[in-house]
Amino acid sequence: MPSATTTDAVPIETAHEDMIHDAQLDYYGKRLATCSSDRTVKVFDVVDGEPSKSTGGQTLKGHTGPVWQVAWAHPKFGNILASCSYDGKVLVWREQTQGPAAGGWTKVKEHTLHTASVNSISWAPHELGAILACASSDGKLSVLTFKDDGQWVADIFNGHAIGCNAVSWAPATHPGSLIHPQQPGAPPQPAPFKRFASAGCDNLVKIWGYREDTQSWAEEEILEGHTDWVRDVAWAPNIGLPRSYIATASQDKSVLIWRKDTPISPWVKTALDPSTAAASNTATTPGKFPDVVWRVSWSLAGNILAVSCGDGKVTLWKENLKGVWECVSNINS
Repeated sequence: MPSATTTDAVPIETAHEDMIHDAQLDYYGKRLATCSSDRTVKVFDVVDGEPSKSTGGQTLKGHTGPVWQVAWAHPKFGNILASCSYDGKVLVWREQTQGPAAGGWTKVKEHTLHTASVNSISWAPHELGAILACASSDGKLSVLTFKDDGQWVADIFNGHAIGCNAVSWAPATHPGSLIHPQQPGAPPQPAPFKRFASAGCDNLVKIWGYREDTQSWAEEEILEGHTDWVRDVAWAPNIGLPRSYIATASQDKSVLIWRKDTPISPWVKTALDPSTAAASNTATTPGKFPDVVWRVSWSLAGNILAVSCGDGKVTLWKENLKGVWECVSNINS
């Protein structure tokens, strides 16, 4: 398979005073949010793929420790950004669009139920509403729901022993809905189900579903395969094909792809093998990356996976027609 071509990287001067931990583009790719150990979040306008020189960026201050992640809500809820920090707080920010403070950001929610660092946050698919999942070093997961009456409701429950590192929502599209569309006169498709995956320091990935009958979150499945802390989990977007995919990255230097062929099939795991030609110039153990793997991220269509490794390299992976995952691009930072 020919390697994918990537355009030249554009460096961005953020004026952060310490290490940058996360950078996220909004839904339209017009805004870039960054966060840092300097305890701030910054928001930049992006014009033609580069940060705007004229607006310089806005600084959001409110955290008292390093800020690990930022996450944009879907624009149908307004310009809303969430951030999580070592200080144990999750802050939700909203941009003012009218009045004298137009263009400024205000804090609309401070989520303080966690007793240790909050390491990861993720907004649910917009079809489910304005819902934010959070993972914390106190071993707990929490889900914040913004109600129509303006109230925030928080559910908090035990997730992983020692600590939780990452959360990722399942897509709202039902697997297989593209192939088996709604038939006239057939019972309506079930409503989108609230489900997400979490990664923990217990070497496990857990899948959680919301039970409408008990109004609570329940553990549905446990994915065992890593031999050290699971650093990140990413549930692939689904356009309605039957298969579901989850990617997990670990301290054990491996990335596992979990595949579920039908809603009732078991999850089957496959390890990415960076010792294949395009991914690596150095000899590595088959199935192992040269260093700890920190983050995994899917493309919008869910068919390409980006893997960020501790050696400073980002590799892109794609499944070929034989079901083998191949490295199609290698980006040096």
